[in-house]
Amino acid sequence: MTSSRPNDSDISTRVFVRRVIVASLFVLIGMIGLFARYGFLQVYQYNKYQTNADNNRIKLISDPPSRGYIYDRNGVLLADNVPVFSAVISPDEIEDPAYTLKLLTPIFGLTDEEITDILARIDKSKNNPITIKMDLTEEQIAQFSERKPFFRGVSIQTKLTRVYPHDELFAHVIGYVGRINDKEAKKIAEDDRKKALYAGTDLIGKIGIEAQYEEVLLGKPGSQSVETNAHGEILRQLDTKPPVAGNDLYLSLDYGLQMAAQKQLAGRRGAIVALDPKNGDVLAFVSNPSYDPNPFVSGISNKEYGMLRDDIDQPLYNRALQGLYPPASTIKPFESMGFLHYGIMGWNDTIFDPGYFSLPGDSHRFRDWKKGGHGTVNMSKSIIMSVDTYYYKNAHRMGIDKLHDWMSSFGFGKKTGIDLPNEKGGIMPSPKWKMDTYGKEWLPGETISVSIGQGAFLASPLQVANATAMTAIKGKHLTPHLLKRSEGQAPVTIIDKPDGVIPFNGTEADWDRMHTAMEDTVKRGTAKSIYTTRYRMAGKTGTAQVKSIAQGKSYNKAAINSRHWDHAWFSGFAPVDDPQIAIAVIVENGGGGGKVAAPIGRALFDYWILQRETNPITPPSDEELVKIRAAKREAIKAKIAKAEAEKARAKAEEEHKKTEKNRQAHQP
Repeated sequence: MTSSRPNDSDISTRVFVRRVIVASLFVLIGMIGLFARYGFLQVYQYNKYQTNADNNRIKLISDPPSRGYIYDRNGVLLADNVPVFSAVISPDEIEDPAYTLKLLTPIFGLTDEEITDILARIDKSKNNPITIKMDLTEEQIAQFSERKPFFRGVSIQTKLTRVYPHDELFAHVIGYVGRINDKEAKKIAEDDRKKALYAGTDLIGKIGIEAQYEEVLLGKPGSQSVETNAHGEILRQLDTKPPVAGNDLYLSLDYGLQMAAQKQLAGRRGAIVALDPKNGDVLAFVSNPSYDPNPFVSGISNKEYGMLRDDIDQPLYNRALQGLYPPASTIKPFESMGFLHYGIMGWNDTIFDPGYFSLPGDSHRFRDWKKGGHGTVNMSKSIIMSVDTYYYKNAHRMGIDKLHDWMSSFGFGKKTGIDLPNEKGGIMPSPKWKMDTYGKEWLPGETISVSIGQGAFLASPLQVANATAMTAIKGKHLTPHLLKRSEGQAPVTIIDKPDGVIPFNGTEADWDRMHTAMEDTVKRGTAKSIYTTRYRMAGKTGTAQVKSIAQGKSYNKAAINSRHWDHAWFSGFAPVDDPQIAIAVIVENGGGGGKVAAPIGRALFDYWILQRETNPITPPSDEELVKIRAAKREAIKAKIAKAEAEKARAKAEEEHKKTEKNRQAHQP
């Protein structure tokens, strides 16, 4: 009898079939889900993922504009742009910037200081390319090119950088650009307009004209849409928006006069400012010693900056703009016009000068520079011979309040408004100023000191030059300016004429007589050493006391440290009948103004009036400039090396002294 139970083979077959069916169902369900998801992504989220895909291969690159060029009044190039190869890092393409920079250090010679700075900039701007090294050498480019596949997100780009062809000659006027620092980056990041303007830009104007006209010079960036591969390499350009170059600026400065002025101050500390009295054009603006601004562009080394910062002669100090000195007797022409204005003295009124002046009821004698005095003195003689006693007596009669107000109308005690940042306004003292500053009452003797440009009275060379220019044009008010012309799309306001009048209760004849007195100062007075018959010049000397001399003592230059010698001043204008140039010269610790500063003024008058059109000073050729710059850089290196050697020697001596002291202390 045959059994109906299925055998083992049938059971196995059924189990297998069930498993196949179940597995097929799972596969079918999975396929349905997969196709559903695929359809969802294709239909409903197409735009999102298409955008992400484009972002992966399409990149928007900022195209920085060419910074505007800067020229002198005759078209001599003062600030140039030159192409250099720069190493650029894109932070968004790098996982570990610090590690990448460590690997790049042997190639580009990055210092610890530079790496710290780069990482700080990356931290603040992760979406923008950052320059890590400028002005690469051929060897550096070759080394990087060999290893480029290992450095995704790092590239070599051609960028424009700033160059100042004449090195230190215009440094205190043009200033310089430098890398955007943390403080500047924060300000830019907080302002959407500025953020757009500085896209792709590493440099910003720091001081001088570069800072004053930063947005005018900067221009507007463009952009490029490019397709890249997985390594970030550009495959093709898709779209371009060209940048707008910054404005080119033409300054009122004259290269030849600037060079002549710098040569006159060679080896001295001081400043020269020359203006066109007709319109306030700044013709020359020199502060000496100066410095080479070029190292500041890519980042000056700590050693080189330390050398400049610690230099006893302060080359970074802009004496023409920020130097405040007692203006001394240069103020006497302006002050005399105040005596006329307030009716204190007329041209024919006189005083007797015994060589000193004493306040009523006081035995203290305020001495004249000439022992024994000048005898009978009228206003003209007071200018010609710079008679101190005349100003002591009449300023006392006038009073400090009127003296303050009158001298303020010539621009003392306030900024001139020149188109440069960081100008200092000086001090035109008054009782209010003293009370606000020191909490003390004004003393009558202080008026006497102020009357000859001493005491608390402080002015810059720019202020003295501007007051002299206003005297040359008979009391019209001037705002000195450097910008003469601007070419480009950015709007700029340019001042090119007098912008007011000094209130004066007198006549034009009074100004003419003052011109004559200043001309006679050159003919037969304190500036007679510079007299010439080739043209008419007006001038005023000044000797600013640095170290006070006790009552009854005389000035002994030989017994005084040279840095406590008097400052030498000269101010003036020429030609007298048609003023074309007004000048202020100061030589720190130079001594007498007539002997030291006046000849400098004469040399500059000679150049401007006699030489400029027939035999102008012109800049060196490009080849000569390269040689000059190379020689200067070698000299700086030698100076740094010498300074380091001196420090090492001093340290060794100190260590030796300590060792010797310890040895002696332990001897029985």
